[in-house]
Amino acid sequence: MERASTAAVFFLACAIFPAAAGARSSTVIDDPAYAQAQRLVDIDHGRRLNLYCIGTGAPTVVFDAGLANWSQIWGLVQPVVARTTRACSYDRAGLGFSDAASRPGTSANIADDLHRLLHAAQIEPPYVLVGHSYGGMNVRLYADLYRDEVAGLVLDDPSHEEHSQRSIAADPDAGLAARFAAERAEADRTALACLAAARAGFVPGTAIDAECISSGRNLRYSLAINAVYQRLQHEPSFLQARLWEDQAYDLDSPAQLMAARRSYGDLPLVVLTRALSDSASGLPDDAHGDLAVALHEDLAGLSTRGVHRVVPDSSHDIHLDQPQAVIDAILDVLAQVRGAR
Repeated sequence: MERASTAAVFFLACAIFPAAAGARSSTVIDDPAYAQAQRLVDIDHGRRLNLYCIGTGAPTVVFDAGLANWSQIWGLVQPVVARTTRACSYDRAGLGFSDAASRPGTSANIADDLHRLLHAAQIEPPYVLVGHSYGGMNVRLYADLYRDEVAGLVLDDPSHEEHSQRSIAADPDAGLAARFAAERAEADRTALACLAAARAGFVPGTAIDAECISSGRNLRYSLAINAVYQRLQHEPSFLQARLWEDQAYDLDSPAQLMAARRSYGDLPLVVLTRALSDSASGLPDDAHGDLAVALHEDLAGLSTRGVHRVVPDSSHDIHLDQPQAVIDAILDVLAQVRGAR
């Protein structure tokens, strides 16, 4: 859910290279819809976001991917949910097939973009919002800002705005604050170097090309989807969006979530936590595992109907390793929403 370090994961933020460890699902996502633009919706004087909706029914389920990722991550979940209701995934600004970002990728800007997108596309609220990792922060802020438009939430191993400060507070002598700052500076240095190289045109075989461009393939995705990622890595618009989101994840977005945080009342809410270890709980038998549980239980506590579930045999990418767990959570929230009508 939270990153162990900033610099170490910057180029793995897209979570597609390599395939997730400990995975149980062997299905390959090969729907061509995730390898090309579907519906480009103008949200701001010519700036367009890619939207992919399938199925019919209400409320509409809307998916938001994790840090610097696009709608392809939902390829095992969205089509199944679409058998029950309309299901929509989208690409944030600068990612996937959407136009370049014109502002930093903070949760506030992302929530504003999503709000513009749904209204411009004439998708009527209320929505059930589903967010993975950083997407979990984004959809929570959407629910804070546009509470009347949200019927339910599903948080797929979500990030938490207090993770860094609680980590530092739990071990004040470990020098975590200084380490996090050093990692942030190193990540920025690398990202800016890659962005400059992309703008100049990457030269195959050079050191910067090797540092910035992953040549690996994720076996979870079709060749066409892997080819999309190879293309994106060379595009300045993608690298800029990734840098902005990575910076926002550490700084502005947590502050925005803290400022907007409030109770969701009796909003249907399910929070999912990954579990891979052999400990009794399935979680890492250390302070990180304890913190993960505490933070996710905190999120579930935002609603009187909040539920926290630990998903065994899963990495951070529960939607890939155990997609049925995410599907079940969405269907449970849908049943509660429809039962309340």
